Amino acid sequence: MFLIDTSRDGKPIYDPIVNQSLDNYLINDLKLPGHGLIMYINDPSVIVGVNQNIFAEVNVPYLRANNVALVRRSSGGGAVYHDRGNLIFENIVVGDTDDGAKWGDYKVFADPILDALHALGANDAELRGHSDLVVNDHKFTGMTMVKSGDAFAAGGTLMFDMNLDAASQALHPVEDRINGKWVKSNRSNIENIKSHLAPEYQSLTPDDFREQLLLKLFNVDKLTDIETYHLTDKDWAVIDQRLAEKYNTTDWNYGENPGFNRYRFVALEQGDLGVNMMVEGSLITKVAVYGTALDEKIAHKLEGQLTDTSVNLAELQNKLSKRWLKKAIGEDGIAVLAKELSIERQ
Repeated sequence: MFLIDTSRDGKPIYDPIVNQSLDNYLINDLKLPGHGLIMYINDPSVIVGVNQNIFAEVNVPYLRANNVALVRRSSGGGAVYHDRGNLIFENIVVGDTDDGAKWGDYKVFADPILDALHALGANDAELRGHSDLVVNDHKFTGMTMVKSGDAFAAGGTLMFDMNLDAASQALHPVEDRINGKWVKSNRSNIENIKSHLAPEYQSLTPDDFREQLLLKLFNVDKLTDIETYHLTDKDWAVIDQRLAEKYNTTDWNYGENPGFNRYRFVALEQGDLGVNMMVEGSLITKVAVYGTALDEKIAHKLEGQLTDTSVNLAELQNKLSKRWLKKAIGEDGIAVLAKELSIERQ
């Protein structure tokens, strides 16, 4: 196993949108042969699985009010909260390896993490079920995998000193009228691993914890002793391109809810609106409206009004110019909404 250094210009990256896109680049573009490992820390964010509906999993108003990023990963699994108290690890496996790394086998990736945690004093940490690492019968890591050809990424999140209250609020959805078929999160009792470490490790910062974990994983005395691939300027150019095209767009992070491909957030005087749409060609074929600006009855009515409407600004303005909608959000609100939903906005 070797380490893949994901720092840029010698500085760690804490941007969750950037970090969550790295596995896609590493297994689809760079494809370093063998078994690599990346380990990073994110700023406050909620990470959702590729097949999840964010409005059924996440308190979107809380995220916006508290500057918590919403990031959709390219693998499955449930919604999780990240902050500077978490540590994310991903095994990047390309082709055959000589260390037993195998697609679908979570134990082979969990065991080295558990061994390292045991060496740091968390002797009661263990693998439970298929892919959860637990301590004191509480989960501190859930693992997931994503595959591309002969390459795959397998990893999870270590809850070291995470803000548990923020996690609870962020992962408590406020929408109650969502129905559909998608992967729903399995809510578990969670606990930080920090208090289970030996006393000499409990005062570590998350960055220091990362260093200690790596030293134990690779059985070395200093990080420079680890075989390491450092991402180059050429690597970052491709990563930046992927971010601009997909991973740093609202249509990916918010709009890729099952059955939808476009998302618009609209701030109005009366409140906020989240609008998920399926747009085929220039036609809106399916709509879901959420938020505080409209009551449930009017939101449903707006969904029907927008269905089978073109994303042309003039047509949107015409379809939205209804007395019931003017009463709810006013003429100025209708103008803002039409512009935000239109092709001219892009």
